[in-house]
Amino acid sequence: MYTQDGIYLGLAGETRVSLALRMANRHGLIAGASGTGKTVTMKVMAESFSDAGVPVFLCDVKGDVSGLAEAGEPSESMERRIDRFGVRDSFRYRPYPVTFWDVYQEQGHPVRASVSDMGPELLARILGLSDAQEGVLNILFRFADDHGLLLTDLKDLKALLRYVGEHRAELLADYGNITPQSLGGITRALLPLEAQGGALFFGEPTLDIMDLIRTEEGRGAVNLLDCVRLARSPKLYATFLLWLMSELFERLPEVGDLDAPKLVFFFDEAHLLFADAPRLLVQKIEQLVKLIRSKGVGVWFVTQSPSDIPDPVLAQLSGRVQHALRAYTPAEQKAVRAAASSLRANPAFRTEDAITQLGVGEALVSLLDENGVPGVTERVKIICPQSLMAPCGDGTRRDAMARDGMAWYDAAVDSDSAYEQLEREREEAAERTALERERLALERERAALEAQRQKEQAAEDKRREREEIAEEKRREREEIAAEKRREREEQEARKKAERAEEEARKKAEREEERRRAAEEKKLERRKARIEQQVISTGAAIVKRGLMNTIFGGKK
Repeated sequence: MYTQDGIYLGLAGETRVSLALRMANRHGLIAGASGTGKTVTMKVMAESFSDAGVPVFLCDVKGDVSGLAEAGEPSESMERRIDRFGVRDSFRYRPYPVTFWDVYQEQGHPVRASVSDMGPELLARILGLSDAQEGVLNILFRFADDHGLLLTDLKDLKALLRYVGEHRAELLADYGNITPQSLGGITRALLPLEAQGGALFFGEPTLDIMDLIRTEEGRGAVNLLDCVRLARSPKLYATFLLWLMSELFERLPEVGDLDAPKLVFFFDEAHLLFADAPRLLVQKIEQLVKLIRSKGVGVWFVTQSPSDIPDPVLAQLSGRVQHALRAYTPAEQKAVRAAASSLRANPAFRTEDAITQLGVGEALVSLLDENGVPGVTERVKIICPQSLMAPCGDGTRRDAMARDGMAWYDAAVDSDSAYEQLEREREEAAERTALERERLALERERAALEAQRQKEQAAEDKRREREEIAEEKRREREEIAAEKRREREEQEARKKAERAEEEARKKAEREEERRRAAEEKKLERRKARIEQQVISTGAAIVKRGLMNTIFGGKK
């Protein structure tokens, strides 16, 4: 709880151990095995900062910190502890002004950030991109800035990746070479982030960090991020926390040492932030932890062992609250020795032994005094929290969300960003392409119709030509037939004339024969009369001779 001496953590024997409020931005570590009281320590410190008017941001990984929103419940053991810590007059069970946040939008107000706010450098480190891929990512952001494309959510970034991939050749002169391999690598790196809920985190309205730095009736707001599900998505967890600290660093002015910090972070289960983290990501965290102190922001990491925190980051943590560690294995014994070596020795006890002997709710504490000098390590019994030790009820959560004034974050806004702009351009391009295809199709159709017309015309010309040839041949045939007919008629006429002439000749011959026959008959009759006359006048021989003489002999 908060007193005039600062953040009252507990008793070392009969001595009160407190953290000077002006030293709270020097960062710190709360470590210890599961079940040793780390969460209680974190809650006590959060309550104390809130009572001092300092806003707090906590990551609730196990779901048991939400009890800050409800008043604690008295019990016999709690009453004994209140008396033991000598706070009977000032201690009272009460809730704290908690604002619930949740990246997954289930247990609190949505927490969103835009891709543009994240920036290419931080995004590249979170995604673990290579130098070449980070260079291409910088090109994407530069292109978006040059063309007024707002990168709000992941679909904006993916749409930009697709667009740049389709227009690489056109962008070469202005932005340099953009390889398909780098674009593919960035796309692949986005898949795990998207699968872990990145589509929910990236969007609008974006979280205004000044909404975290609020007070209510003189008490600092306790911003509680539900991380029960988020902790299972380490990439998204790191993405959010790094973005938040980066935003604070960018937005807050340099203030140096203040009488009280502007905001204090508590990162519960901090090992999740560094698990399998790329080297560049750890470097970025180290840089932010070093620099954010000058902005008046304190950062406290809560984890099981100091070895969970990379050494460059651990070196920046001046305040230490070390709960019990177990040393059953060689690795655990080594961790105990490392933890003991990081604490300022107390001649009253051996630190390494004390770490393994601490009970629940006890801790070895070394804090900076008013002059910034690390204090001697004390074995401290941690004071009890004033809020509920268990998770709060759903009704309490709903009531807190209804009255905290942050409801305007609840409804997502799909603004006119890169995706919509590029889709419109794609649709316009597709429409232009469709119109061009339609024009080409019409031209092809006209060409086909013209070719068909010409073909039909050629066929018609050939048909007429064939008809003319056929007509000419028909006329020739008719002429030939007429000629032949004339020849036949002339021949028939000639034959008829010849027949007539022949018949006339034959008739004349017949007439001549009839005339000769008639004359011969006449001569015969005369001859017969003469013979009769001769017979009658002379002898037969004389008569014949005479007759031959007179008429001539027959041939």
